[in-house]
Amino acid sequence: MSYKNLNDCIRDLEKNGMLVRVKEEVDSNLEMAAIHLKIFEKNGPAILFENIKGCKYMAVSNLFGTLDRSKFMFRTTFENVQKMVELRNNPIAAIKQPLKYMSTVIAAIKALPKKASFGSGGFKEIQISDLPLIKHWPMDGGAFVTLPQVYSEDIDKPGIMNSNLGMYRIQLNGNNYQTNKEIGLHYQLHRGIGVHQTKTNKKNIPLKVSIFVGGPPSHSLAAVMPLPEGISELTFAGAIGGRRYRYAYKDGYCISLDADFVITGEVFPNENKPEGPFGDHLGYYSLAHEFPLMRVHKVYAKENAIWPFTVVGRPPQEDTAFGALIHEISGSAIPNEIPGVKEVHAVDAAGVHPLLLAVGSERYTPYLKTKRPSELLTQANRILGTGQLSLAKYLFISGDETGKLNCHDTNNFFKYVFERIDLTRDLHFQTKTTLDTLDYSGDDINEGSKLVVAAYGEKLRELSIQLPKSVEACDFISKPVVLMHGVIGLMLNKFSTYNIAKDEIKKLCQWITENKNEFSGIVQIVIYDDFEFKLNQNNLNDYVWITYTRSNPSNDIYGVDEVIENKHWGCSGPMIIDARKKPHHAPELKILDETKESIKRFFKKGASLEKWA
Repeated sequence: MSYKNLNDCIRDLEKNGMLVRVKEEVDSNLEMAAIHLKIFEKNGPAILFENIKGCKYMAVSNLFGTLDRSKFMFRTTFENVQKMVELRNNPIAAIKQPLKYMSTVIAAIKALPKKASFGSGGFKEIQISDLPLIKHWPMDGGAFVTLPQVYSEDIDKPGIMNSNLGMYRIQLNGNNYQTNKEIGLHYQLHRGIGVHQTKTNKKNIPLKVSIFVGGPPSHSLAAVMPLPEGISELTFAGAIGGRRYRYAYKDGYCISLDADFVITGEVFPNENKPEGPFGDHLGYYSLAHEFPLMRVHKVYAKENAIWPFTVVGRPPQEDTAFGALIHEISGSAIPNEIPGVKEVHAVDAAGVHPLLLAVGSERYTPYLKTKRPSELLTQANRILGTGQLSLAKYLFISGDETGKLNCHDTNNFFKYVFERIDLTRDLHFQTKTTLDTLDYSGDDINEGSKLVVAAYGEKLRELSIQLPKSVEACDFISKPVVLMHGVIGLMLNKFSTYNIAKDEIKKLCQWITENKNEFSGIVQIVIYDDFEFKLNQNNLNDYVWITYTRSNPSNDIYGVDEVIENKHWGCSGPMIIDARKKPHHAPELKILDETKESIKRFFKKGASLEKWA
């Protein structure tokens, strides 16, 4: 159905048993986030907090907590939006099958934004301090908006159709922000708002920014949808929401008339303040750094406004379902964006950007008897030059002619690659390059290295799923564990310095060489320190999180009998990834014991969340 506002959505979810109300008073300082995390972990419903300590407004979380619930909210529009994506990829289809796509034309009309008067929005002016100020993790710098829709316009091409709507976190208080007058605007690489601010900076004028919170769930989805440049997120919001995006202008700022809350303000050139720390979606804190300061102009709220929020942390979390929904809508677009690439998968369990898997093609040299990566390397470079895919730190790419290889089946994809990888040929490093802002494994913020693993051809080995017998007798390693086919984990001492690490790995390589027959089926060895893997269980999620979030390829990859030939690095034995915590890494996220204790009252017998105890 088409929701006019967030209240419509909440009523619909409750009617269908997909929402629970928390009636007891709850503290926005850590308690709300901890409750959300507990309910999400149990695959639970959306949560409406009716009684927030010191705040008149209600808040809702976990709206997008499952793919089924997300699709339910868009059940009347989902198919038409998928057809729109199909038409964009293959416009001739509309001519060949006009009846199939007739409803798509009607849906496209609803995609056009509709201008109305500001007075029709029913807003009242409030202050930042009146909002639900939700602090999620103990070390957070303050309260954050975690489902914002941040709106900006291109000063050279003003107007709503050339605007950018993105989900960039907002810090509402804390640090040295002036209460009710200043807030922090955090945005990272490859974000449209950066282009807009660059243009206003050159003209030495402030960028006007509007932050919308709430409204129909289609508006939040539009803010995270990876649309091609030049396509307005507001048109997508209308299409997936089945209702035209209503807007007005007030004091020169665009206002979403269906939003529950609106914050307007200006970002002046070269005016920054420390923003953060913030418990982020890699499972660690992003630390405090200088980010744009937004001077608050006005804050608006509707009389019965509801504040939507989410909690991010070590994946999977609610943003995982966001990603799954986006893939269902736009998954068919990749082959048209990047020729030869059949599919890509940003592995959520690894924090998305640290690990990207891709299935490509080898079509240019069918006359060669020996199969080896060639076109795959071209495709890998194209992937790493495309939008946010360029933030990938590890890219594994392969191909097959059977059409059965599926990079969304992470375990079997790795098995396929590791059976075929030539460790002397297939590892391609990029050093001193850009990295995801939230990834602290590199040398500095936004800076690190990348590794492309392009493996293709005949099967070279049988992968072992047993620990080498000599491991148990080795006196300088502990807690060995099989992580997956061809991959084992070994615990060494805690990391101290890179010089000491090199000596430790050299000793390990010498020991492996002495027992090389036992390691013929081992392709990768992960060094870890204080993590408890579950022995004899599926360790896939732990493996990808530990290995690919805690390592910087150029600094942390070693190999048995490694060699550099004409500046190309390779090794003859297993590649070794040092995934121990380093002194420059950000702390991982943990809920305080006292917070766990304090929220027990919501789950006791007779309480609102008894069912989810």
